[in-house]
Amino acid sequence: MKQAAGTWKAGSRSNRYRRKTLRAALLLLAAAAIVLVANLAMGEQVIKPSSVWSALFGRGNPDHVLIVQSLRAPRVIVAFLVGASLAVAGAILQSVIRNPLAAPDVVGITGGASVGAVAFITYMPSAVSIHFLPVASIIGALGASLLIYFIAWKNGVNPFRLVLVGIGIASLLSAVTTFMLVFSPAYSASSSYIWLTGTVYGSTWTYVWNLFPWTVVLMGILFFYTRQMNIQLLGDELAIGLGSSVQRHRFILILISVGLAGSAVAIGGVIGFVGLIAPHAARRMVGPVVSRLIPISALIGGITVALADLIARTAFLPLDIPVGVFTSGIGAPFFIYLLYRTRNNR
Repeated sequence: MKQAAGTWKAGSRSNRYRRKTLRAALLLLAAAAIVLVANLAMGEQVIKPSSVWSALFGRGNPDHVLIVQSLRAPRVIVAFLVGASLAVAGAILQSVIRNPLAAPDVVGITGGASVGAVAFITYMPSAVSIHFLPVASIIGALGASLLIYFIAWKNGVNPFRLVLVGIGIASLLSAVTTFMLVFSPAYSASSSYIWLTGTVYGSTWTYVWNLFPWTVVLMGILFFYTRQMNIQLLGDELAIGLGSSVQRHRFILILISVGLAGSAVAIGGVIGFVGLIAPHAARRMVGPVVSRLIPISALIGGITVALADLIARTAFLPLDIPVGVFTSGIGAPFFIYLLYRTRNNR
């Protein structure tokens, strides 16, 4: 009888969380639709929502069709993909490292991606197709991650040590990026500086098709590792007791995070703190279970960057402010708050 009662309570709790996740997903999908329409409608020339719908299908005013299809649609899609990729990369790191301060830009992954991308922009601007920029960025992020992993390794990788090493390597990589900018030609330095602030300005459908496969494929692979992420949340000793190859799965999950963050940084530049904020917000909404956390984090991250870009593009017309300025303005105080909240944790 007690076992039946326990099973009923567990099932009831599971159903409650499932309904909670469904409500959160529907709410966020509605918010994403509103932000999408607002991005397509607002700008120097405001277009009515009904005209936006017609322009998406190539009907109506030719000027509206040009603005919506060629200028605004690829930009908002890129913003959403970049935000979703960074958010999921942050969710992976926070789950695997079990540290609320873990995020691609905090532990050095974004710094490595920046080095790779700036080196590509500076030294191979015309020799190699721009389609290879995500590859260069991911190679930089991977190199930084391997260096962090190697330095942090001591009979395995301790999550706390990994974060500390990552913060130190991030500072070093920032210095390397600055060094390259100082000694690069003026034209490439100028474009690199703008890119480093985090911007989706000038996004085209080429950018969309460069980023989309990375996002979809890596998130598809991540789907098969959600169970391992949940196990890693239990701690190394318990995970090993359950038969999990902790170090191998941790390394694979970090590689997926590197791929998502590196491809996002290659297209959108250094858009800070999205990978830190979005997983925390998602965890508040649906809890820490990975199968619920990942899609909700992706939606929150995408909405955050798309909304920040809308504000950056319309609030100071005719200026177009880099979106990274707004995400950093929100994220930096949130990071300080997390430091304060976890100040007594070891």
